[in-house]
Amino acid sequence: MAINPEHEHTPAEVKAKCEAFRETYTKLTAEIGKIVVGHKEVVEGVLIALFAGGNVLLEGVPGLGKTLLVRTLAETLHLPFSRIQFTPDLMPADVIGTNIVTENPDTGRRQFEFQRGPIFAQIVLADEINRATPKTQSALLEAMQERSVTVGSTTHVLEKPFLVLATQNPIEQEGTYPLPEAQLDRFIFKLVVGYSKLEDLMTILDRTTGQEAAAPERVLDGPAILEGQQLVRGVIVAPHVKEYAARLVLATHPEGKHAAGGANGPTNQYIRCGASPRAAQALLLGSKVKAVTDGRYHASYADIKSIAHQSLRHRLVLNFEAEADRVDPDDIITQIMDLVPTEPVGVPMAVKV
Repeated sequence: MAINPEHEHTPAEVKAKCEAFRETYTKLTAEIGKIVVGHKEVVEGVLIALFAGGNVLLEGVPGLGKTLLVRTLAETLHLPFSRIQFTPDLMPADVIGTNIVTENPDTGRRQFEFQRGPIFAQIVLADEINRATPKTQSALLEAMQERSVTVGSTTHVLEKPFLVLATQNPIEQEGTYPLPEAQLDRFIFKLVVGYSKLEDLMTILDRTTGQEAAAPERVLDGPAILEGQQLVRGVIVAPHVKEYAARLVLATHPEGKHAAGGANGPTNQYIRCGASPRAAQALLLGSKVKAVTDGRYHASYADIKSIAHQSLRHRLVLNFEAEADRVDPDDIITQIMDLVPTEPVGVPMAVKV
């Protein structure tokens, strides 16, 4: 593994850091598992996003544990946590804060003072985010991308690490507002929370209807998370693996040179708008986390493929034909991965990793 070239690390130091990271990751998973039963892929996706420095959209019907997962993650991290319950009457000021008039008790003079909103936590749960109006949803855009909040002419920098975990119900449409593509693109992953298996449901019943309730322990604080994020960014991605991630994203662009399957392929047939460069960033960062947690010091094709669906599914805008044929984004992504070869088609060997 190559860590930041500005700092010199011996192979032994790098190995020790990676082993410590894996131990922490395993402990985090175990602590979350005390409360959240099953949903291993979803838990893994949330933790990958945490160390990749991205936001997560959790989608699933009510009662499957989406909010519980976020609250449990917050309990395992020594970070300020806030929950925003999105409703149609929620205003942007309720999210980011507002200027209020205060009076100086000594001088009696009045002045404006900024009252911070719940977005100024470091772990933010945006519960049922699609119930708020587009005006309120847009209040999150700057925070999710630039990690800052601008009120008037003043920009307030949010403390790092900063993570937005949003939930939404895919089946209830009355009183909801679809998330705009600009906001969806700011989520590194979209994770689909499905129903529990029989054995998991039995365990849930035992835990929630008995007398004893488990409590997760705190595992990480802010500086440790930032150190982990920095470690992950130092993982090597070979030029041919990086090219594959780029070609996978370009294969989602209809009418493009790299559109999967050519003129009659799934891209031109079903996709109206393909994935942005943020999708390629998500693929690379996520694959780096996967590599370290798997005990490897470089990302592979398999790492890219393992997170392709969660990185791309919310970034594809499908056309009417896809709706008519009842084809969902996951089906199209699977077809695209089958059509895009892993063999490099020509990448300059001088590419700097």
